[in-house]
Amino acid sequence: MDTNISRRSLLSVGIGAGLVAALPGAAVAVSTADDAGLRADPFMLGIASGEPWPDGFVIWTRLAVDPLAEDGLGGMPSRTVPVAWEVAEDAGMRRVVARGVEQARIENAHSVHVELSGLKPGREYFYRFRSGRHIGAVGRTLTSPAPHETPAALAMAFASCSQYEHGYFTAYMRLAEDHPDLVLHLGDYMYEYKKGNYVIGGGNPRDHEGPETSSLAGYRQRHGQYKSDADLQAAHAIAPWLVVWDDHEVDNNWADEVPENTDAGQLNDTTERFRQRRAAAFQAYYENMPLRASSVPAGFDMKIYRTIQWGQLANFHMMDTRQYRDDQLAGDGWKKNVAERLAEDRTITGAEQEKWLLDGFRDSTQRWDILGQQVFFAERDRDKSADIDDVSMDGWDGYAASRRRITQGWVDANVRNAVVLTGDVHRNWANDVKVDYKDPASPVVGSELVCTSITSTGDGTGSTTDPTMAWNPHLKFYNDNRGYVTTRITKDAMTADFRVLDHVTTPGAPVSTKASFEIRDGVPGLVARG
Repeated sequence: MDTNISRRSLLSVGIGAGLVAALPGAAVAVSTADDAGLRADPFMLGIASGEPWPDGFVIWTRLAVDPLAEDGLGGMPSRTVPVAWEVAEDAGMRRVVARGVEQARIENAHSVHVELSGLKPGREYFYRFRSGRHIGAVGRTLTSPAPHETPAALAMAFASCSQYEHGYFTAYMRLAEDHPDLVLHLGDYMYEYKKGNYVIGGGNPRDHEGPETSSLAGYRQRHGQYKSDADLQAAHAIAPWLVVWDDHEVDNNWADEVPENTDAGQLNDTTERFRQRRAAAFQAYYENMPLRASSVPAGFDMKIYRTIQWGQLANFHMMDTRQYRDDQLAGDGWKKNVAERLAEDRTITGAEQEKWLLDGFRDSTQRWDILGQQVFFAERDRDKSADIDDVSMDGWDGYAASRRRITQGWVDANVRNAVVLTGDVHRNWANDVKVDYKDPASPVVGSELVCTSITSTGDGTGSTTDPTMAWNPHLKFYNDNRGYVTTRITKDAMTADFRVLDHVTTPGAPVSTKASFEIRDGVPGLVARG
């Protein structure tokens, strides 16, 4: 073997407290299962990858032999457990290009995050983990293209809002069967409620374990319950994910340091108690997601906004519309004629994140600039009267000046194609985006694609009619089914298929395409297909 070639292909892997250098094909010594005390399969939470970049990605697992253990530690021993990993060019794991060992530590709930570099850009890779005699499933992942390259196409899917109690995660399995190359999850990956607190008509087909999540043990246990689902595991194993939270990963409709309940006697009635809850939620979120070390929480702060480039084809600006926002006005919810929502100093992003995004628009050379974010972006007024507006205080309508600055920012930066991706509302929508929604002559400057929920609110009605569309002409499509959205992005167009299931309260539903839209390069706005 040419030693110089081997050294040039050395992979520097950042893991936990230090750096491990792994030569391709190097042998790995791991303790036996009995030595680690793991007589049962520790890979019950599956595997995942994420954060693709041109020469690497993150691969993740978390060891647990009892995912529902009340202490949140998955029934694992109170000691560090070595975990071997390997990355290969083939699904049979014969052409291994990197191996190493990570230490799964109790202080991180025995989670493993391996950040790889030194791989080839724009390539498909496969990976797996081993602890003693136990070997985890093989996952598929990708590196992003080289910065100067424009790939022919990218198959990207996005989803949100998976309330475990409201149905089965069949949509995740169908998403995996569609074989995307990249998955965006736009929030509400898990829900905080205890059994019986959030019940759909006809009753919940499944129940949460444990109390409402407020402690680190509770959040860890809840993530463990979700990650135990085989359909969700399949979606994680098929492609790298980019994740951002919304509200339920912490507390319904939280805003910065303000919890949902501030009344005396409620679960989170003080700022300090909510900070502690936020810190616990963030720690568990990091432990259970394939995120880089740059997102390791610092107490009750955790940075998740970042940009991932897909060569010259696309920028994915992953946003955080919870941690830095002003509190919702008028007690939250849908409210009429709240003048303060138009105030110039209101923000849903915070000043630092807004500057980051606007700078990103100005620096962009990519064909598509895609915002992966949480709450409804376009104006959605429920009252048809010209002198009354009835809008959601939780969405961008409650922060109208913040939305205008972002939208005008991409216009001023001459962004070629701006597309906003949204979750949260448990319905499919497709919208044209304007700077000024009150002026009928205001041009369309972008598009918004809103995915429905994976399960939240149950089966849905299948309706494709919403009365507000009559006086909100920029709202082009509505649907009340559960599912996800798949897209195909090329230099000439972005196509979006709204993939839906007829039912989720029983497992195994087939998937179909309810509607398809195209966004053409250099032509803002949506064009219906078929």
